[in-house]
Amino acid sequence: GARRGDEQSFALLYRDIHPALLRYLRGMSVELAEDSASETWLEAARSLDTFEGPEPAFRGWLFAIARRKLIDRVRYEARRPSSAWDDVDEAGPLQRDIAEDVVELDTTERALALVRTLPPDHAEAVLLRIVGGLDYPEVAQVMDRTTGAVRVLVHRGLKRLARDLGQQTQQQGGVTP
Repeated sequence: GARRGDEQSFALLYRDIHPALLRYLRGMSVELAEDSASETWLEAARSLDTFEGPEPAFRGWLFAIARRKLIDRVRYEARRPSSAWDDVDEAGPLQRDIAEDVVELDTTERALALVRTLPPDHAEAVLLRIVGGLDYPEVAQVMDRTTGAVRVLVHRGLKRLARDLGQQTQQQGGVTP
């Protein structure tokens, strides 16, 4: 439906995939995630007529675009650093429970901060597999790696995260998960 120009179909895809896409991008770069996500959806809308396949393939296609857009944005920012807008009002048109948003954001940000401590290739593989919901062959295609290499990256990344999380919990006097 979205390929035929049905706005509701595109909106459904956006609502379904955007949160995971944004978490993936934030896991890779907090500062560049929003711009990269916007550029990803713009590119997807422009190129939608060239896509063929089922919804899972669309997710992989979209995450591949996001990865390229993030790489492009990193290169661009390295050449021309931009300043942050401190006075921008980020309140959206929909009002939600602020306390709920803060708790969700804090939990998400802590998890993504922990993922960012991994080597970049491990972090990207974990984010695409777990946050993005892509299967191993799709992650391999996005990262231009073999499926076996992706499995190893995800396994090592998750193992290190579990170890680091256990160490953090012990340091805080809690029980290891």
